[in-house]
Amino acid sequence: MSLAKATVLSTKNLPVVSLTRISFQCLAGAAGQVHTRNMGKLVGILVFVAVAFGIYYYAFKRMPSTDPGTAPTQAINLTGVRSDLLKIAQAERSNMALNSHCVELSELISNGSLVMNASGREGYTYEIRCNGDGGEFAVTARHAPAPEGSPIRYPILAVDQNMQIGEIQ
Repeated sequence: MSLAKATVLSTKNLPVVSLTRISFQCLAGAAGQVHTRNMGKLVGILVFVAVAFGIYYYAFKRMPSTDPGTAPTQAINLTGVRSDLLKIAQAERSNMALNSHCVELSELISNGSLVMNASGREGYTYEIRCNGDGGEFAVTARHAPAPEGSPIRYPILAVDQNMQIGEIQ
């Protein structure tokens, strides 16, 4: 009996730690890790959204336009107009080399020198001005004026026999 009594006495001197206290500490540590992980994910998502917005803003909202004072959405139309002007000028140069005289746009289309569905694009109309039979001509693309107070500007574009496209006033 004395041995059992000595064992009991020795266990009484040890510090007693409650299981409730140990599990609470483990749970508090685990909960802190979960909150830290969730906050890390939230910060990651916010950084991603900020970077995506920055790319969108600088790529689309601040996209340079092809001509000063025109809207970025006009860039596609103006590129098409420039392409048409070059096609018309090339057809006119070819016609002048073959026939030694300048002809109107309708004649270029009718004799097959130029393949176009219409004589304009997105409100622009094309016109060929011939300066005698000296080989000089100019193809002009004009658009109707923008409404009063509108920020949109429709430049008048022209190409000459040297295949140089420019804006005219």
